[in-house]
Amino acid sequence: MAKDARTFFSCTECGGTSAKWLGKCPQCGAWNTLEETVAEAAGSKAHRYQSIVRSAPVATLAEIATADVTRTPTGQDELDRVLGGGIVPGGVTLIGGDPGIGKSTLLLQAAEALSVRMKVLYVTGEESGAQVALRSHRLGLTGARVRVLAEINLERIVATLEVEQPAFCVIDSIQTLYSEQLTSAPGSVAQVRECAAQLTRVAKARGIAVVLVGHVTKEGAIAGPRVLEHIVDTVLYFEGDTHSSFRLVRAIKNRFGAVNEIGVFAMTERGLKGVANPSAIFLSTHGDPVPGSCVLVTLEGTRPLLVEVQALVDSGGPSPRRLSVGLDRDRLAMLLAVLHRHAGVDCLDQDVFVNAVGGVRITEPAADLAVLLAIQGSLRGKALPRGFLAFGEVGLAGEVRPAPRGQERLKEAAKLGFSVALVPRANAPKKPIEGLAIHPVERIEEAIDLVRGL
Repeated sequence: MAKDARTFFSCTECGGTSAKWLGKCPQCGAWNTLEETVAEAAGSKAHRYQSIVRSAPVATLAEIATADVTRTPTGQDELDRVLGGGIVPGGVTLIGGDPGIGKSTLLLQAAEALSVRMKVLYVTGEESGAQVALRSHRLGLTGARVRVLAEINLERIVATLEVEQPAFCVIDSIQTLYSEQLTSAPGSVAQVRECAAQLTRVAKARGIAVVLVGHVTKEGAIAGPRVLEHIVDTVLYFEGDTHSSFRLVRAIKNRFGAVNEIGVFAMTERGLKGVANPSAIFLSTHGDPVPGSCVLVTLEGTRPLLVEVQALVDSGGPSPRRLSVGLDRDRLAMLLAVLHRHAGVDCLDQDVFVNAVGGVRITEPAADLAVLLAIQGSLRGKALPRGFLAFGEVGLAGEVRPAPRGQERLKEAAKLGFSVALVPRANAPKKPIEGLAIHPVERIEEAIDLVRGL
């Protein structure tokens, strides 16, 4: 680094800058996120943003012509579900996940399927072209129409996009790219932000559907400044344990579809395959009903999923433990207090462990009723009847609040063969559902008494 080069410190979380190193970012408040960065020359910045000066004319909303977004299916039904129906011309998608979880595999399969209908370019910065070809052969893909470029220089990639003019482009990964206009190293905050912004402008101007692969930090968030997630149209996260064959792709942001939509995949020798009935993954196969288990109908985006919630209550002594996997631990402590105060079920000296089967992460409060019934069943040592399910939010006053789209949840449960449902009274259907006996409740003590009588 030259002695006369001016440096500053940039935050890896928000992209904020500081003249000197600080333990805490003055913009976002994150700790130990400031990294030293070389300041860019003023002339280079003016050169890069010359095109912005020539802006489009100002118009009113009524004068702007609108049209339905055209989508092209990727050949992966589960991926299309998460994207909102397929890729969109000019749309930029950011996908992140742990190393080895299947990001490159899924995108290579999608590129192969899309290459039949459009021109596809796969830009790899982490692997050579031979390594990508080897993966393609291992997955059983022909690769006859997929164009591959092994390059990390942004200017060369943009020039190749101008020459090739693809309709779909994969950048694997954004952290490996660098721009000659900046002096910082690849993967730095300035490089990641600038490369993503340049590729986004090219995608919008040329109508190219671009997918950016992003590394993740040890906390599971996409590495780089959070502005990276703001400038793209769609943000997808790969979830799941690398030791398991199942993967979840979740939409965190989507300007062209529903957020929190998930796609379920199974990793096979021939790549990732979509799972048609994901509820089967999250339901344990018990020979007989066991205490401490309750089935919940949760909603992931527009898809109702049946998930088994398991609870184990054991003697804990003076300092009991509260541990939850797949559910919010603070909410578990609140639910235990509600269970004690309003239903008379005491777990003050008991260890309580709660788990969502299959590695799914449940964030909606509609899981409250199923969690409390599973805890009560484990404490009493009594199993719920076969084919039983429950959902509903539980308030601090002990009331059972309705869950959104309750009719769809009940219809999905009936389709999978469940026969008894405990639901909030506001979610009780006006017309009976064939094969499903529905018990509406208004309070948690009413639900506990009803379960004891089943």
